Amino acid sequence: MDDCLFCQIAGGQRSAAVVLADEYCMAFLDYRPLFPGHSLLIPKRHIETLADLPCQGIKPLFAAAQLLAQAMEPALGAEGSFVAINNRISQSVPHLHVHVVPRRKKDGLKGFFWPRGKYTDAREMEIVRAAIEESVRALQGKN
Repeated sequence: MDDCLFCQIAGGQRSAAVVLADEYCMAFLDYRPLFPGHSLLIPKRHIETLADLPCQGIKPLFAAAQLLAQAMEPALGAEGSFVAINNRISQSVPHLHVHVVPRRKKDGLKGFFWPRGKYTDAREMEIVRAAIEESVRALQGKN
């Protein structure tokens, strides 16, 4: 897509600090990192969300995410990593991207970035569980 910032980076029309690239995907440093080394991994082809990713794209994308997370530890002295994907909500660029962020103990990042809650009771949890399970089965039936 001509107007997609990440497609422009993948196509070489815009520059980025690339840390990994292969025939399917590429990763570059986020220009507003949580911590130095925070990278964005994208499929080179325009794909908007994880749900839109073709099955054959799962292995190359997540193998690259795994490699990048492993590389950050020795490269940056990180003790681990945070790996996340936003789909539509909080997705500032509508192109699938995996955040791979180096982590250290006591780095100030507290779990998830949003407030957490509890289910009212076991019944509410079961209703939610059953709804998701039913939707998963319906989607599996489509494939």
